[in-house]
Amino acid sequence: MKQKLLFTLMVTFLISCGGKQDDEQKTQLTPVEEQTLYDRAKQLFGALPDKMPGSENDTEALIELGKKLYFETKLSVNNTQSCNTCHDITNGMAGVDNKPLSPGAIEGKIGTRNSPTVFNAGFQFAQFWDGRSPDLVEQAKGPILNPLEMAMPDEKTVEKTIAAIDEYKEMFNKAFPNVKKPITFHNIAVAIAAFERTLVSKSRFDDYVNGNRDALTVQEKKGMKSFIDNNCIMCHTGPLLGGSLYQKMGLINPYENTEDLGRYEVTKLESDKYMFKVAMLRNVALTHPYFHDGKVEKLEDAVKKMAWLNLGKELPDNEVADIVAFLNSLTDKNLENRKQAKK
Repeated sequence: MKQKLLFTLMVTFLISCGGKQDDEQKTQLTPVEEQTLYDRAKQLFGALPDKMPGSENDTEALIELGKKLYFETKLSVNNTQSCNTCHDITNGMAGVDNKPLSPGAIEGKIGTRNSPTVFNAGFQFAQFWDGRSPDLVEQAKGPILNPLEMAMPDEKTVEKTIAAIDEYKEMFNKAFPNVKKPITFHNIAVAIAAFERTLVSKSRFDDYVNGNRDALTVQEKKGMKSFIDNNCIMCHTGPLLGGSLYQKMGLINPYENTEDLGRYEVTKLESDKYMFKVAMLRNVALTHPYFHDGKVEKLEDAVKKMAWLNLGKELPDNEVADIVAFLNSLTDKNLENRKQAKK
């Protein structure tokens, strides 16, 4: 009796394993599909460069100063906030605070848009959701003086505050040699931008594009194929998979939040209503909640919603799961442990 039971269990196990192997074989891409997908990935996306534009002029002294300023709470009106408060890069954080909208330095004040990641930000063609700043230097100035954020009253107050700290006097002199008055509001932003240009993240997707075909799983490759075939690449192309153009939020079907007019608030052009900078998708698995208003918490829901809003498609759950798997492959390898811990 025992032998019969054991035999039955072994047969059941073998059938089960065989079924799993058959399923896996069915999901495998053919060699032609593999090659076509790889070629398209190199053409449409490519690997992220090792350095950001402008970093060739950044010295170690300037970067060191910028790093200290990035974490400096005295850049806020009541010494409570730094750049890192909303764009957290510590303890495995992906350059965000994972809040829909970020609280400001002054109690009760809150920002009007979701804080985007600082990782890879300097590769983008413009900064902020509405593109109102052309580069990292101008972007760094904004939050410091914004009354809803760090709320410093003016540039002179910022300069006076930093100049009163002895350590900064030496650091600014090293970072800006031969400059008579190195501690200026502009130079503070220049230094912060230099540090931010070091925040380049590399992922398994970069390994794949650079030639390691085994860097991605079968599901991740299928997700990339779906991402391409469903025309997500209409907006999300280039090494960042985004960050290179403006697009209307609700191109096909309207987005429910009609209060934020997007780039229109900068240009006052009717055609710019509800236009926002396309979010880059690097580290997107860790930068929830999503969209300019932080209204969507889960990546699966964000994929579904964007497919409906801007492509007019209702994607089936299995295809959404594949696309999400692909998007997970864009996570910085140094942050992979955090991603795994969240599962």
